[in-house]
Amino acid sequence: MSDRKHVVIVGGGFGGISVAKKLKKADVDITIIDKNNHHLFQPLLYQVATAALSPGDIAVPIRAILGQRKGLKVLLGKVTGVNQKEKFVSLESDQKVDFDYLVLSPGAQYDYFGNDNWKRHAPGLKSVGDALQIRERILLSLEKAEQLEDPKLREPYLTFVVIGGGPTGVEMAGAIGEIAKRNMMRDYNTFSKNETRIFLVEAAPKILNGYPDSLSERARETLEDMGVRVLLNTPVTDISHQKVSFSEGAIDTPNIIWAAGVAASPLLSSLETGQDRTGRVFVNNDLSIPDHPNIFVIGDAAHKKDEDGNPLPALAPVAIQQGEFLGTLIRSEINKKERESFSYVDKGTMATIGRAKAVADIRGFKFSGFFAWILWSVVHIFFLIGFRNRFRVFVEWMWHYFTFKRGVRLITDRFSENEDRNNS
Repeated sequence: MSDRKHVVIVGGGFGGISVAKKLKKADVDITIIDKNNHHLFQPLLYQVATAALSPGDIAVPIRAILGQRKGLKVLLGKVTGVNQKEKFVSLESDQKVDFDYLVLSPGAQYDYFGNDNWKRHAPGLKSVGDALQIRERILLSLEKAEQLEDPKLREPYLTFVVIGGGPTGVEMAGAIGEIAKRNMMRDYNTFSKNETRIFLVEAAPKILNGYPDSLSERARETLEDMGVRVLLNTPVTDISHQKVSFSEGAIDTPNIIWAAGVAASPLLSSLETGQDRTGRVFVNNDLSIPDHPNIFVIGDAAHKKDEDGNPLPALAPVAIQQGEFLGTLIRSEINKKERESFSYVDKGTMATIGRAKAVADIRGFKFSGFFAWILWSVVHIFFLIGFRNRFRVFVEWMWHYFTFKRGVRLITDRFSENEDRNNS
């Protein structure tokens, strides 16, 4: 019987992949489990949703990333529970996988604040399927508007509402603004770009909460200049078929995109340990959970405070650093070295708003406009996995920058058929 320890990693996102890569030369067996067979670069999902990139540009098969290695196994499946006492995880297929070390990095999901029926009418943006659904909804709306002569009848199809003023919402609203006001308008003859309406709805008094006020205001002004109406202090009260309602009025449109609250994976509830109000698990300084030093939680699933006592943000750099830390920790512990505490190095935050428009806060230095956009572009290309993806995304961005054209404008009828079936 082998004495090699078995490390089970749940989740093939930034954190899980970082752990596996760090352990690649360690004397351990590794099993990585994910409900998808690919690693997804979520920060660029909105570009798939707005027809700027193809899914294959930002997704790579997990097996291709990790390559071949003795003792490495990749399982396609959904983990439904964790047995802490007997040290195994349960899969939806009733399979059980034993572990010596368990790393949970299952990511997060959108929180509709108890209104789960809203999800049907306002999809979020967490998967390739979500992005393709939103892309088809946008393209179908433009096609339907092209067939209507009455401006009043086509108004809903030329209206777009993004709910949530975080980075994803800002980036999505800016991208739609470019589509609606410039990129695709040359392809349609019935309506003009002046008929399109884009709304970014935020319940808080500012967008990009967590960014300096000056950058938040700069982002708002840039969006307004692009034709996006930013509605602050405007909580959503209801979402129904082709309608989003507020305390004062409503907007009729089939194009409603949810980018608001985020909740942790329901898998974490099986740990029977402390969780915050969003479901994230409170972890120790070494990222393990209380009373179980062999079970770790990282990324969007972990509640870990920084030196100022604030929870670390749900960002890719946090998950990557935590994954690398854990890989080193497990290797050290196997070599009978003492554990260290995780410390996050904040290298800054940034968000793009549109073509040559972005905001960035890099260690207290604030940038906006073209230079911030260059920084954002370089960082995101660097974090993409694989030369092929980096090259393809760079080429697509250059093509888009100089031609103002988006190349992936396909409707496969997949979404339209499902919508018709649901509404029949």
